[in-house]
Amino acid sequence: MIEFQHVFKSYGRGRNILADINFRIQPGEFVFVSGPSGAGKSTLLKLIGGLEPPSRGAILVNGHRSDRMPARARPYLRRAVGVILQDTHLLYDRNAIQNVLLPLAVAGHAPAQSQSRARAAMEKVGLSGKEDLNPVEMSGGEQQRLAIARAIVNRPSILIADEPTANLDEDSARRIMDVFRDFNRVGVTTLIASHDRGLMAAYANRTMRIDTGRFTDTPGVE
Repeated sequence: MIEFQHVFKSYGRGRNILADINFRIQPGEFVFVSGPSGAGKSTLLKLIGGLEPPSRGAILVNGHRSDRMPARARPYLRRAVGVILQDTHLLYDRNAIQNVLLPLAVAGHAPAQSQSRARAAMEKVGLSGKEDLNPVEMSGGEQQRLAIARAIVNRPSILIADEPTANLDEDSARRIMDVFRDFNRVGVTTLIASHDRGLMAAYANRTMRIDTGRFTDTPGVE
């Protein structure tokens, strides 16, 4: 479960990027976050993923007050949350499969099991046979899919993605959305920030629209 209670987010003395945000997402929901560029979609996802704290207000993720967590505890929260950002943050001193293996190594999984899970995650996003490539040898779309493989390899209970199909052609975008839907069907709570109304029409069962820091919440496509 994810819940925001009167959440505000600003940077320094600037305006509020998010203002008095209140919502609840039940386990297993598939939610799209829509809105114009600069409306606060990315900030919202970073707050859910524990990548940034709110300026004020309460955030509950899987029953924990993430806004009160000390910095040392946040990595444990993030193990349960798969995060795909627009900046993929891939490591270019490692090959593709080593990037995917990283969350498993941090979580202490056995090497043999980790290899199997990493290869399965890469196959799921259509990257079989590219395990030994360096990310710089991959296209922008392939790098995005590699970031998705890294996010799902730990089998998170929550999956959040910021414009995950932005660099993909239509067929690849549908394939990636099918991956998200497959995870959602087995109970993974899924939130996706997107401008693509076609994807929302095909996949959304709930849409939250953010504009100038505030949002409306509707079933299906807004």
